Amino acid sequence: MKNFFYPLIENPYRNKDIQEGIKILKSKRLTIGPKTDEFQRYFSKKIKSKFSLMVNSGSSANLLALQCLINPYRKKKLKPGDEVLIPSLCWSTSLWPIIQSGLKPKFVDINLETLNINLNDLKKKISKKTKAILIVHVLGNCVDMTELMHIVKRHKLILIEDTCESLGTKFKNKYLGTFGDFSSFSFYSSHQISSGEGGMICCKNNEDHEIIKSLRAHGWSRGLKNERKIASANKHLDSRFIFYNSGFNLRSTDIAASIGFSQFKDLDKFIKYRTSNRIKILRSLKNNKKIQKKITFIEANNHVKASWFGIPIILNKNINRNKFLKKIERIGVETRPIISGNFLKQPSIKKYNLLQNSRFINSDIVNKHGFFIGLPTSPISDKIIKKLVGAFEESL
Repeated sequence: MKNFFYPLIENPYRNKDIQEGIKILKSKRLTIGPKTDEFQRYFSKKIKSKFSLMVNSGSSANLLALQCLINPYRKKKLKPGDEVLIPSLCWSTSLWPIIQSGLKPKFVDINLETLNINLNDLKKKISKKTKAILIVHVLGNCVDMTELMHIVKRHKLILIEDTCESLGTKFKNKYLGTFGDFSSFSFYSSHQISSGEGGMICCKNNEDHEIIKSLRAHGWSRGLKNERKIASANKHLDSRFIFYNSGFNLRSTDIAASIGFSQFKDLDKFIKYRTSNRIKILRSLKNNKKIQKKITFIEANNHVKASWFGIPIILNKNINRNKFLKKIERIGVETRPIISGNFLKQPSIKKYNLLQNSRFINSDIVNKHGFFIGLPTSPISDKIIKKLVGAFEESL
């Protein structure tokens, strides 16, 4: 199959996105500023989140959420050793902020039908030490959020939603990222919208918002609601340089905000294209008798209107995944693991003594037999679909 290439992601940047970035370059004000503020307000209004702050990545958003939970300015802060439940199918920087914040991760298996956290296993893993749950909304799909919220409320737990792969997905007409106490979003180039690098953190109350705002920028008091009060209490200091809290530098730039904002305005259009493309691709793959017998496709959970990130696939157990992937990649179809597979298989887990005695049967299946392919954000042609089906058929 000559000159065939099916990428994980097309170049996501349109001329109008780049033009927005050029406007900021010409203004010569490139760092965080008015465009970032405008994007944050629009983002909150669109997804109906109380507070939104743009950061330099979704990973940083996860870090800020966990750091906020242990911050001394938080009235109900977590203590060292408190448990945070997290699915074993997760990303590196979903997990490590838990450890970096002095908390203890406890892994939970997934549901193989949705790839999201297994609620039955979750309930078994809750202990007196459990204080929070960090869920990962996988590739645009999600768990039954109604049942999850019952669990959260019953056990008085804090919920963090890693929504980096699922911007725009709705559960019962409510956007993911608006259920929990905190949520993270990523605008990396392969996600539903892109600003190059960048992300957003959302939260529900002013206390957390003020803590995160300070943590995001060096621990400064700048821009906080009580900035004047802090300055008045510290008259021996230059009011412009009061370090009120611990901090990082996790700010984005107005260049990234301008590009991300331009894309975010067309989020619904992108979702429409991806949904249509997915239907066409799956219909063609399922109509092929050789393929349908050897592959399982993941469907949206009940009550989910998915903003699909990619097309997750589970190969039958009698198929050698590594051989299959080498063949299909050689033909021209890019693939990658579903998130990172079962993260407990990663070498860093052993190095940091995080192995657990529990079995993670479903995560192991995904780790051994799962992968995903890309989903274009512009209309796909019948010609490309035909070649894609041919690549699968030839590789199985």
